[in-house]
Amino acid sequence: MAPLISFDEALDLGALTDHEEIGALVERAWAVRTDRFGDSTDMCSLVNAKSGGCAEDCGFCAQSRYAESDTPMHAMMEPDQILEHAKAAEAAGAHRFCMVTQGQGLSKRDFAKIVEGARLVSEHTNLKRCASIGHMSTDRAKQLKEAGIQRVHHNVESARSYYPEVSTTVRYEGRIRTIDAVKEAGLESCVGGILNLGESPRQRVEMAFELAEIDPESVPINLLNPRSGTKFGDRDLMDPWEVVKWVAIFRLILPDALFRLCGGRVENLGELQPLAVKAGLNGVMMGNFLTTLGVEPAEDRAMFEGLGLNVARQPDNGANPRPDNRTGWMEGDTPQTPVDELIDSQAEANFWDPSTQLRVVKKKAKPPAYPERPADAEPAPAGWGD
Repeated sequence: MAPLISFDEALDLGALTDHEEIGALVERAWAVRTDRFGDSTDMCSLVNAKSGGCAEDCGFCAQSRYAESDTPMHAMMEPDQILEHAKAAEAAGAHRFCMVTQGQGLSKRDFAKIVEGARLVSEHTNLKRCASIGHMSTDRAKQLKEAGIQRVHHNVESARSYYPEVSTTVRYEGRIRTIDAVKEAGLESCVGGILNLGESPRQRVEMAFELAEIDPESVPINLLNPRSGTKFGDRDLMDPWEVVKWVAIFRLILPDALFRLCGGRVENLGELQPLAVKAGLNGVMMGNFLTTLGVEPAEDRAMFEGLGLNVARQPDNGANPRPDNRTGWMEGDTPQTPVDELIDSQAEANFWDPSTQLRVVKKKAKPPAYPERPADAEPAPAGWGD
């Protein structure tokens, strides 16, 4: 996708602090969003199908074996459990459902459960189907497609130049290989990252332009919600106006991507969430997140409807999703949705609930120290972390 602004212009916009100037930037981004997507939305919901005990050292994640925080554990779900959570997402008005697991990849047994879960969701709901299961080969990606998965999520997390500060055990190049495998299998890609990991404004712009080169159909952006005991656990939340500004900048750099905010949006944005929507969002992650709680479905729907956007379910949602079916391969009949009326609260359906479904396990011994930045990693540019 071709950015609408240059790298230097993005840097200049990133330096804005005046709220009126940021407001003008928001209007510019809103014009781009409405020009590309009209009043359509793309609301997503997820299930944490397998959690905890991760061997990797991602500095933002409480599931890492290197984190001093207690470990949020959840054994691999059975396919019928995945389906129940998908039905809850559909009842809440989500257009899309993503099955998420921890770690770099899945065992054959766990992968088979994801494949069967995908089949059930495609047969019994009218949801778009996504999976986020770590690294994978082209062969596995093809198996997901045959089971009904339409898009695979795999973040780059940060700019290439800053990435070694984020993780040393999961290499940036490995993430790109997985994204390439997904595309080779004919699947759509969902690729984004996390803001406020200590990266500089320049590195935020770098990440956005790197994402433009990857050209994913969907770009999810998370905002660090610092977890005690993790590498980045002592960072402050982002200023809400800073979040709004960077949402707008990303929209101008990634004009054709479905752009959504996911984890950390509640904690970082507070009352400015509607302004962030106007800054260029197609949707948000509805319901709860992997290990933290979200907001009620009715609140999220109202936030988009307040800007004149259409959050209604579509009759062809599962077979021919709009507006993101760029490749045109999603064809065929789709089942009628089993839910007639939208629910307003999570208590009305079997939503994924990390407060009750995660088992928090206290570490018996002090975890190992986070590994040092690899010797072969490019040095971070001067001023990183500013």
